[in-house]
Amino acid sequence: MIKEFYRNPLFYYMAVPVIAAGWVLLTWTVGLPQAQRRWELSRAEYDKVQAIITEILNIDPDRLDFTDSKKSDTEFDYAVVVEKIASLCRIPSADYKLSSGPIITSTDGQKSQRAKIVLQQVDIKGFSEFLTTLQFRWASLQCTQLKLQQKKGLKDKWEVDLDFVYYH
Repeated sequence: MIKEFYRNPLFYYMAVPVIAAGWVLLTWTVGLPQAQRRWELSRAEYDKVQAIITEILNIDPDRLDFTDSKKSDTEFDYAVVVEKIASLCRIPSADYKLSSGPIITSTDGQKSQRAKIVLQQVDIKGFSEFLTTLQFRWASLQCTQLKLQQKKGLKDKWEVDLDFVYYH
């Protein structure tokens, strides 16, 4: 008896529209309101993020200058990079010394270049801005050693020795 019921085409002519109508009703009553709530939450989050991005760009508009730094065809050059970041951080060229080594290729084919930077008279704020900007803008640049020495007789003046490795 049940087998005959499922074989009857009239069952399918009635079951398919009822299931389709149930699906539409479920979507309309449950799915649509949930989607609307998620959309409103996403929109609110987007507006918050846009405000934060605008604030960051107002504070540091030079960030946009470095967006294509990875796409450029020029090779990484310590002298150019350090000079640019030092000027951004208001560190005069007389207050830092840079010495970089040659590009070395390891046995596994990885190219790297070492450098030593000595910031001779810098305050903590300037140093932290310098280091953070370097590390933020060039992800392949790693600080391997850091040495801070306070200048005698000066309250917030430091000599900073930094050793870096850049992986090409």
